[in-house]
Order: sequence, then structure tokens, then C-alpha cells
Amino acid sequence: MLLVYTHKKSPRLNYIFKHICTRVLGVKVGFTAKIEEFIAHDGLKMSYAKQQLGNEFFIKSHDILFEQGLSDVEINVHKWDETKCFFYVGEKSSMPFDIFSAAFYMLSRYEEYMPHVKDEYGRFTAKESSAFKEGFLKQPVVDIWAYKFKEALQKQFPEFEFPQRQYNVVPIIDVPSPYNYKLKGLMRSFGGIFLDLFRLRIKNLYFRFAVLLGFKHDPDDTFKYIINRQKVSKFKFLLFFLIGDYSTYDKGINPNKKKYVSLIKHVADYCKVGLKISFLAIEDEAILKKEKIKIEDILNTNLRASRQSFSKLNLPDSYRNLISLEIQEDYTMGYVNQIGFRAGSCTPFLFYDLDYEVQTPLVVFPYQVMDNALLMHKSLLDKKKVMNEIIEAVKKVNGTFIPLFHNYTFNDDVRWKGFKELFNIIIDSANEA
Repeated sequence: MLLVYTHKKSPRLNYIFKHICTRVLGVKVGFTAKIEEFIAHDGLKMSYAKQQLGNEFFIKSHDILFEQGLSDVEINVHKWDETKCFFYVGEKSSMPFDIFSAAFYMLSRYEEYMPHVKDEYGRFTAKESSAFKEGFLKQPVVDIWAYKFKEALQKQFPEFEFPQRQYNVVPIIDVPSPYNYKLKGLMRSFGGIFLDLFRLRIKNLYFRFAVLLGFKHDPDDTFKYIINRQKVSKFKFLLFFLIGDYSTYDKGINPNKKKYVSLIKHVADYCKVGLKISFLAIEDEAILKKEKIKIEDILNTNLRASRQSFSKLNLPDSYRNLISLEIQEDYTMGYVNQIGFRAGSCTPFLFYDLDYEVQTPLVVFPYQVMDNALLMHKSLLDKKKVMNEIIEAVKKVNGTFIPLFHNYTFNDDVRWKGFKELFNIIIDSANEA
């Protein structure tokens, strides 16, 4: 156990030390404000305060972990070897930065509570983030800082053996609609035919009729491929099905249709299944509760995981709604149009509510890349290069790589050419030395 001497205990301090030490480095941590207890401890120990006690391992503390509520925190980013950091505390500290305060700022999403410009869907965008502005979005800085902390501690306590964690992959597949043409109902099908005729999309019209008449397979029905790929993968895929009502934003299938229910049950026999929360349910807990009950009825089990439509998060309200309904895991933390680490980490973390100053039971699984963001890179070679770079960044800290694809990503449309190959690179990445 690592014993930390601190002049003052706080919920923030407890939260971030346990994340860095226990969740990332696998070491239990305890705290004391008693100097005698600290001196008597003959194992791994450090002080975290304004002043060093003697010549122990010491990190000078920034004020943020002892504050309550929000303040206009000044972020001055500095280069630090191969990475970047902020909250510089000087050379008298065993590390030049207060990595715990910096990590708390990143994981709590402190900056998302502050005034910022939202996009047309009401989302916090990558370009508003410090990570994007300062050029460290594509690094899991929190994990890098944790490993730097481990390295510094190891020098002072060479006999201590840290446990090793392993690189892991959690492939996510979003299902906004399982089919392109099937099960849409008469009104939507006729509407689609009219639009195809009006826009002279003859090829689309041909495929629509061929699918509806049973002559061709629906292009977005890629579940046979997904299940076959799951059968030979050591990682469990996680599929999020939309079952919310049809709206301006969500155009899925009626969840009361037997064929759709059968599909969800069939997929759940092989993969993990979660709820894709509809756009309207993000801000309406009553609608969210209705969707949760519906998918639990289909799966005949308690809902464990969800992600929000359009990757929209309103902090802290979105997460409070999940906690209120006892949803345990969220997979929304990421950017739709940018590859990188929104919370600066590739380690799942507990959501900290800054308004209530409390660690919650909700585990946030941040995704690093969405298929849409890869479309910004024109050639398949460029896509592979970017994908491999992000995989290597996660591997360096033995983190959890979470890619986000859609069921339609695996269809034969020219737009998605090569994406099956990219998916295979991800699945096979853990087998490489």
C-alpha cells in the first residue's frame, strides 16, 4: 500500500489518488494527516502538501484538489519530455508537475462545466478543449503521467514490485437502425421511394425494391458478419441498439416489431448489448426510463451499459440521469469528428460530480476513435496509419482501446471501403508482440 501524507483530506484527493494509484497502477492507497503515522510506515509512501516534511518522496500540491465548486482555473501547458502537462509546481517537488490535480481536471471534465461554444447539436466539441488547443489530444496524458509517477516512485523504492496491467480492447458497435430499407413501415417506405424518384436515385430505388421484395439482402444488416467476427475474437463486442421513438434526430425501427426484438435477442446470445439512448431521452429522464424498461424487457436482464445518441453529453445532468436509473456504464465520452482522448485517458474511470463534490458509481468508458472521424482521411493507407498510431498510444500505457463503429460501417458501400480491414486491425492488435 502507498501511504500518502496530506495536510488536508478531501473527496477530490481521495478520488484522483485512487484512480491513478489503484485503477491505473494497481496499488492500494491510504491517507494520513498524522506525521508520526507517516514516519512509522516502512513501505511505499509520499507526501502531498505545500511543504516537504523532510527528504521523502514529495509532490507539491496545487489548490484545486482542496477546493469546492468551480473557479476560473488557469491552465499553463508546458512540454514535459515526450508529453505535456500543467500545474507546474517547481523543481523542489519530486515531480515538476502536480499530476494529480492535472489528472483531476481532465477526468472530471472541469472545462466542460465552464462557459463554452456548443455545436448545432448542443455538444462540447474537441476544438473547445485544452487538449486540442495545446496539442495533446492524441495522447492519453493521464495514463502517461501515472506511468511517470510510477517510474519516479520506483527510483525511490526499487524493491517495490508494481503489478502489470494488460492492453485491452472493447469494440463498440452503434446500431441507430439495423436496416436501411426493411421494417420501416408503409409510410416511411413510400416516403423513401418518393424521395428516390424526386432525386433521380435510380440505383437506390432498385436496391430498395430488391430488398423489400426479398431478392437482395439489406445492406445495413451486417449482423451475420459481426457475430462471425465475435466468435473468433477474445474480446466481447458491445452493441448499442436504439429503441426510442422516431423523431427528427433518431430514425430507428419500432421496438415493438417482432423481427427487431428477435434480432436484438439473437445478437445478445453472442455479444454484450446496451441501450443507445435516443436524442430526446438525453434531457428527459421519463423518456429514458421508458427506453430502459423496454430494452430490459427484451433482454430479460438489468441494463448495464448505455451511450447517448450523437455522442451528446450535458454534464452533469446526463450522467445524473444514468445514475438515478442505476445504469452502471457509459460509453459516450469521446468526439464524433476528432480522434483522441477527450478525458485524457484510456482507463475507464468513475464519474466525479463537481456540483455535489462526490465520486459516483457510474463508470465512464471513453472511446478514442469513431468511424466517422476516420472518413476525414481519404486513403485507406492514411486511415491505417492513424488507427495504428492511436493503438500504439494506448498500448504504451497498457490501456483500454475503445473504437466505435456502426453496423452500416460493414456494408459494401464505397464510402466504407476498407473498414472491415480496419476493424480486423483493431481486433488483432492484442495478438501482436
